[in-house]
Parts: sequence; structure tokens; C-alpha cells
Amino acid sequence: MGTIVEHFINGKRASGSGDRHQDVFNPATGDVSSQVALASAATVEKAIAAAEAAFPSWRDTTPAKRAQIMFRYKQLLDEHAGEIGLLLTLEQGKVLADAHGEFLRALEVVEYMCGVPELLKGEHRKNVGPGIDSWSERQPLGVCAGITPFNFPVLVPMWMIVPAIACGNTIVLKPSEKDPSSTLKL
Repeated sequence: MGTIVEHFINGKRASGSGDRHQDVFNPATGDVSSQVALASAATVEKAIAAAEAAFPSWRDTTPAKRAQIMFRYKQLLDEHAGEIGLLLTLEQGKVLADAHGEFLRALEVVEYMCGVPELLKGEHRKNVGPGIDSWSERQPLGVCAGITPFNFPVLVPMWMIVPAIACGNTIVLKPSEKDPSSTLKL
């Protein structure tokens, strides 16, 4: 059996007290490949607290700086594409070509969000009615949450993680306990 897949909280791997563990299986062989920590209520609270603490400074980070971080994230994903695809295959059971396809679709989300400064622009319209101006602003909301399914452990989390973060929010993500490693690698 492999290692224990731990939580990732506040930029670090973390295991919480009271966490239970569950086997993760390689669907090709039926063998246990690792164990995943199932978060206790205290561990979940710790993750939420970390996201709440990170939100004010991240919210105030300029969209241009967030876009730079998204570009760097894309580079890191490109560098680790093979590893992410292999993890996806070993735990989810997709053949490597399908795993690579899912990864490429997920990468498109990051590429799109590299344009976040343009996406976050508000608008202003004068005289939409007699003496009435109209405007919109796009602002970060706060801590977001995501719960992802087992069948797309790379693509669906990217639909949640990347837009939330690029738009100035923080996120607490709960990956599927059946195939958590590729999601955690993201």
C-alpha cells in the first residue's frame, strides 16, 4: 500500500486529529494504492479559518497580479502534466489518452482565466433613462466551497478552483475520496 493522502491547508500538507482514513483503490488491479484522510469537523474548520484569513489580502491583490499568478500556474501544470495524468489513471481508471484529454480541457480553464483583468472589468452607461446612469462592478465574494465528483477529478475542480481564485476569492475544496491524488496535485 502507498502513502496517506493528506489535506492541503494554508499552503501545506496537513493531517488533522480525529481524521479517519479510507482506502483508495487502483481500479485496474483492485489493489489498495493509498489511503485518504477523511476530514474531521475540526480539520474542516481549520481549512475554513485558513481560507477566511487569506481572503482579505488576496481580495486586495490586483487582477493583473492574479493574472501573473495564473500564468505561472499554467507553467507548473504544463511541467507536471505527465504526473497528473498518471495519478488520474492510477486512481480513476481512465486510460492515459483520456486522462491527458481531461487535463488539456482543465488547462483551458487556466488559460481563459489568465485574462482575468479583462473579465473583471465593470461597465458604466450614462443616461440609460432620464437622469439615470447605470454601472456594474465585479468584486470578490469571499470563501467559496466546492465538492467534486470522482468521474472528472481534474476538470471539475479546475472549473471551481481557478475562477474562484482568479477573481479574488479563496476556496475550500473537497475532492472525491475515491480518487483524490490528482486533485490534490493540482
